[in-house]
Amino acid sequence: MLWYILNLFVIFIFLMLLIVSKETTKRWTKINDYIGVVNETLNSVKYGDLGKKIKSINPESYETLTESVNSLIDTLKEKEAEVSQQHAELTRQNKLLEATINSLSDGLIIIDNKHKILRATPKIYQWFGVSSSELIKKNLLEFIEIKEGTPVEKLEDTDIFIKKYSEAAFIASTKKLKLDNKKQRYIVIVKNVTTQKEIEQLKDDFVSTLTHDLKVPIIAESNILNFLLDEKFGSINEKQHEALQNMQTSNQELLDLVQILLETYKVKESGEVIYTEQFEINPFINSIVKEMNPIAEKNGLKIKYKEYENIKINADKTQLKRVIKNLLQNAITHSESQKNIDITVVKTQFDVNISVIDYGKGIPQEDLEMVFKKYYSTAKKFRKIGTGLGLYLAQQIIKSHGGEITVQSKEGEGTKFCIRLPYETKFE
Repeated sequence: MLWYILNLFVIFIFLMLLIVSKETTKRWTKINDYIGVVNETLNSVKYGDLGKKIKSINPESYETLTESVNSLIDTLKEKEAEVSQQHAELTRQNKLLEATINSLSDGLIIIDNKHKILRATPKIYQWFGVSSSELIKKNLLEFIEIKEGTPVEKLEDTDIFIKKYSEAAFIASTKKLKLDNKKQRYIVIVKNVTTQKEIEQLKDDFVSTLTHDLKVPIIAESNILNFLLDEKFGSINEKQHEALQNMQTSNQELLDLVQILLETYKVKESGEVIYTEQFEINPFINSIVKEMNPIAEKNGLKIKYKEYENIKINADKTQLKRVIKNLLQNAITHSESQKNIDITVVKTQFDVNISVIDYGKGIPQEDLEMVFKKYYSTAKKFRKIGTGLGLYLAQQIIKSHGGEITVQSKEGEGTKFCIRLPYETKFE
């Protein structure tokens, strides 16, 4: 009896295990099916099908996971729409920027630190006479020559020669691009200045012809005034003498202006020609002060020069005198204070510095970089006569000596022009 009961118990246990096994198998089958659906859905999402979603299936205990996956798909779909919209906007802006750049009258070239061309605008292809495939990755110097021998990285409105476009005049400037990476990139801006050059040449030719024709009658007038002042045509009274003297002064100013215009044209055509000689600095400066002080005294000023050691310099005496007189004339014109105008001379190991210092109205900061530019004049701001050529010529003269002329100024305090001439100890 006990054995019978034991057998029945074993059979019952076996049946229960069989039932549990079938239920477990059935449950694992559902889990596998669900995992398969999830895997299929995620693969579809992986390859860009964001319309695929997991349908609700049993068991309900997986509903939370289903909702999470479907919510993730919805979020990805929204982000995809945002990215597509941003991409479309960036594409539109890029096309607009590219169209704007391509429509510029200037040509743009992007190069690396080895002058290899990375990108260029259509103007460059046109001027260089090549297609994009013939230009990209080529060295820029295969297509252009730089007249002054300036490095490509330091071009600044520098004349260049385009080998296949020789009938036009070009200038170029280079700017370094600020990039996040360590690669060095430069943008070269090329401008066709043929028209400007032609206009400038016409203007210079016109001014040269006009001033040359004006000089003859002005000199004739000056001679007549000298005859009158010397009473060659009869005696004159004091008032007549004063009037004639004023006319002679005005006539001389006009002659000086005409001479400056002619000198500018001569410098442009053949460069400044200098004839150097060795001379002592103190007598030279003193003679200029003596000549200019009467003009300064009419304006209530005095030019003062404290003699330095009597060194010798090698320079073109006539041209250097012209530069210093021009600086003194500017100082007199713009000195509205009653403080004197100072001339100082300082010798260093390598150069001699001649400075003209006034304590007048000064030059605005924005004008300082322009004072040596051709035809630029601050005189018109103060209702003064000026061609804007005096300082330009002064700079050309000093450059031809191998020196430089600089300016320091502060509004309301005055201005200091400094001439630096190379000094050679062998002159001592």
